[in-house]
Amino acid sequence: MTDEELDERVNRAVENFMAGYGCCQSVVSAFADLYGLDDMMAKRIAAGFGGGVGRMRMMCGAVSGIVMLVGLDCGQTEGSDRDGKSACYKVVQELLAKSKEENGSLICAEILGLKGYEKAQSSYVASPRTAEYYKKRPCAAKVESAARIFATYLSSKAED
Repeated sequence: MTDEELDERVNRAVENFMAGYGCCQSVVSAFADLYGLDDMMAKRIAAGFGGGVGRMRMMCGAVSGIVMLVGLDCGQTEGSDRDGKSACYKVVQELLAKSKEENGSLICAEILGLKGYEKAQSSYVASPRTAEYYKKRPCAAKVESAARIFATYLSSKAED
């Protein structure tokens, strides 16, 4: 896959977010077809991870998207395959370390600057996507960061 094609996927992730999809949905669906997963199913699988998992402001949805994509890319499929499991965990840890370095945290509440865990998870109601929402939220940039981290990972794999 060319750098241009990978950039197109990063842009698609941001466009998904701006169209109202959650952070995780946006990242996963931008790459899902590479693993035989159609767009609708990718968005359904990733839907509950928005808002830091069910809007509880825990692990960032964009970061959860990275984890899901790594599983699709190199997750083990045999329960007894400890080496495969370890190899997948290694990639997850490496990519999440990059995300934390770039974004300061892997935790949605911290990224959003929310104070107090209870306040952060006080409602399951999704925020309306308004111009004001997009102005005050750093989420589009976090989606872009996560998609770019995964695209860079794919690019580096192709070079090996």
